[in-house]
Amino acid sequence: MAALLEVANVSKNFSGLRAVADVTFAVPEGAIFAVIGPNGAGKTTLFNLIAGVFAPDAGEIAFNGVRIDGQPPDEICRRGIGRTFQIVRPFPGLSVEENVTIGALLRQPDPAAAMRRAHEILWRLDLFDKRRHLAGALTLPDRKRLEVARALATEPKLLLLDEVMAGLRPTETDRMVDILKMLNKESGLTILLIEHVMRAVMSVATRVLVLHHGAAIAEGTPDAVVRDPAVVASYLGAEAV
Repeated sequence: MAALLEVANVSKNFSGLRAVADVTFAVPEGAIFAVIGPNGAGKTTLFNLIAGVFAPDAGEIAFNGVRIDGQPPDEICRRGIGRTFQIVRPFPGLSVEENVTIGALLRQPDPAAAMRRAHEILWRLDLFDKRRHLAGALTLPDRKRLEVARALATEPKLLLLDEVMAGLRPTETDRMVDILKMLNKESGLTILLIEHVMRAVMSVATRVLVLHHGAAIAEGTPDAVVRDPAVVASYLGAEAV
């Protein structure tokens, strides 16, 4: 499969701290690709570089064959990259359907068409029955799914998911895994996710990149990565294998 996202020798420093250090990887179109590593490994900074929050100090990022590094977040979203945030950020005083409709307006400038698109997404994420609820009143699992719905409403080709399963119970995690598999299978959506829940990573990811102190220390299939000595020593611990 051709690479939809290509990250080549990307680095980012903050006041002398190297948050991302010469990272290179490619995400094939149609893949579910996971980025794992301990807290402070540079995972969210890497997402912010891809999404345009920061420009890299070195290296290149290409999406769909076109360089995007240094482009602002709104332009990168228009090009087809949607994202969620580690701390969910809905508009709490708006309803669930209003939150998703706002995202849909990017591709559907007619409000009625945008709301119809929002309803389609809410059906797929089991949130339609709660469409009139205020976003700020939702439970954590529902807010996590709303965060995904808002990103999906922009009709991305690549979806960046930042710890969408953090804080969920095992049954809720399984539900999210099923949703991601469904989105990937039915629409061919390419997914790049940061995740600490290893049972979810092992279940959903086709390939895994491991970061430690900003650098890539391993990449491969989930089964191979969890047995890599460097990954066991720096992140998983011997009890994980």
